[in-house]
Amino acid sequence: MSLLKQLFLAICLLLALAFAGSFLAGVESSREQLLSQLRSHAQDAATALGLSMTPHVDDPAMIELMVSSIFDSGYFASIRVVRIPDGGVIAERRTTTTSDQVPGWFAHLVNLRPQGGDALIMRGWQQAARVEVLSHPQFALAKLWDSAIGSLAWLLLCGLVSALVGAWLLRTQLRPLDNMVQQAEAISRREFLALPKVPRTPELRRVVLAMNQMVDKLRNLFAEEAARSERLREEAYQDSLTGLANRRQFDIRLANQLVPNDQNAAGYLVLLRVNDLGGLNQRLGGQRTDALIRDIGEILGNLVQKRGNPDWLASRSRGGEFALLCPGLTGEDTEQLAADLANQLENLHATGASDRSPVALLGIAAYRPGEDIQRVMSRADQALAQAAQGTDRPWVRLDDFDAAPGQSLHDWRAWIDDALSKGKLRLYFQPVSLCTNTAETLHHKVLARLLDPQGEAVPAGRFLPWIERLGWSARFDLAMLEHCLAHLQQTPSRIALSLSAASLRPGEHRERLLALLKSHPQQAELLTLELDERHLPPANELGQLCQAIRETGYGVGLQHFGGRFSLIGNLAHLGLAYLKIDGTYIRAIDLESDKRLFIEALFRATNSIDLPLIAEMVESQGELDVLRELGIQGAMGRLIGAPAPWHG
Repeated sequence: MSLLKQLFLAICLLLALAFAGSFLAGVESSREQLLSQLRSHAQDAATALGLSMTPHVDDPAMIELMVSSIFDSGYFASIRVVRIPDGGVIAERRTTTTSDQVPGWFAHLVNLRPQGGDALIMRGWQQAARVEVLSHPQFALAKLWDSAIGSLAWLLLCGLVSALVGAWLLRTQLRPLDNMVQQAEAISRREFLALPKVPRTPELRRVVLAMNQMVDKLRNLFAEEAARSERLREEAYQDSLTGLANRRQFDIRLANQLVPNDQNAAGYLVLLRVNDLGGLNQRLGGQRTDALIRDIGEILGNLVQKRGNPDWLASRSRGGEFALLCPGLTGEDTEQLAADLANQLENLHATGASDRSPVALLGIAAYRPGEDIQRVMSRADQALAQAAQGTDRPWVRLDDFDAAPGQSLHDWRAWIDDALSKGKLRLYFQPVSLCTNTAETLHHKVLARLLDPQGEAVPAGRFLPWIERLGWSARFDLAMLEHCLAHLQQTPSRIALSLSAASLRPGEHRERLLALLKSHPQQAELLTLELDERHLPPANELGQLCQAIRETGYGVGLQHFGGRFSLIGNLAHLGLAYLKIDGTYIRAIDLESDKRLFIEALFRATNSIDLPLIAEMVESQGELDVLRELGIQGAMGRLIGAPAPWHG
């Protein structure tokens, strides 16, 4: 029961007790006074009648007339004139009526009896008769009833005013409690909110200050864990000179891109080597050579950022050797990319370098999922060696000539547009299970297949780069969401769907997506929308987006997490359902201790805010065993289950 209801009941109880006590005290204090007044009234009436009847003691008619005239005033229960010698009644008037204004229960409760008086009628010195008068208590009862009603009305008015004022005061004084409840609920949603306004009430003030201190402590602990984990990630996977990924990160990403799954697309690998690095060191000195290497790293980093593809990776292997991983890049775009990159490199004026020799050489090799990593690296090294032999341009491209001829942009546009327009889309589902019990499924990740003109299902890794190139990512997201909602209407189950960056930006596509979610509230508890950590909007837009999605009732998750660990400090207030760790940090975690240290730090940071972690791309039992030891909640990958159509 709420405090307001308890206060209201307490006021009602106190009013009832006050009214009962006041009524009993009033009745008891006035009862004797009323009885005395009734006796005095009866005695005065009897005395007056006795004196008036003395001259007419032998005239019964006159006595009857005088009795009737007095009785009709209505203040008497009975008036009787009795002869003294024989007790005969000369005249008598009596009434049994009661007042309608006073309830019977009240009269019974008060128990106010009629009071009498008498007087003698003399004939000379002889007693001739006696007048007996009983005063009726109805008028005293009416007075008591009116007094009780007045007291009750006054007490009720006071009680109502007290309840209103008390409720207002209670709400005002206890508002900090509501704020503390919201603060506690925010902590459960992984948000750390401090109450800026401290109440004046000493008891509540101490509680609010203690809550704020606890929130600050949790926030600081979380920030420390996040910073520690970010330092570990930078030391393990980032080049200190250029800020690009290091060789270890490049090897992991290339190995992941070569895994044959639905998400990986074919592309190109670009190796870049600074020409005559040893000679540059001698001619320019170490500082200027390092500056040149940093400039090249900046060019590659800006190129990846400009392309906006989260799967692209720029890295520095060692010395003057760099690598650029470009999944989804087509042969037509590779030529333009190489030319632009060569022009930017030539714009770096390396003092002391030969005018005839280029600043750097480029070796470009095609790859596709399923190939051996050594074969891809050998192809890229061969292209780099041919470029070093001195051609008319500082780069050489080697394609995978065993692959089937590719389709043109026009062909891709035609059949993708036809597939999206006619709903030629198939949903595949990959299970996400508990690490401790892989038989228990947390949810299913939804993947897509598009049907080509021959009716064959094309995996997402092949058509997603073309959808992004055509600018249809938001259109594809809406089509996927419509199919998922239709699937949930037929077979309710927990699923997760990824959203592209185009659907996250403010605009028409985002509003259409939110409107579609609002129109299906019954499926809200079953669907979680996943955002990609690699193309999140700015912090303010991200907070607004997550809030808008949560208001529709749907959950929000984050996938491919780990590359930008510094973001974790901003994720606490988003109310995320879970984080999915990028498969880059999971692959061979049972063999590489640095990955284990990083995941341990990540788990400590997220566990402090009760945020579940799910590992992506779990491919071996050894990886799963390590994840169990680390306390990771869920896992997905081919070890858990491959994508497949829904089978119930």
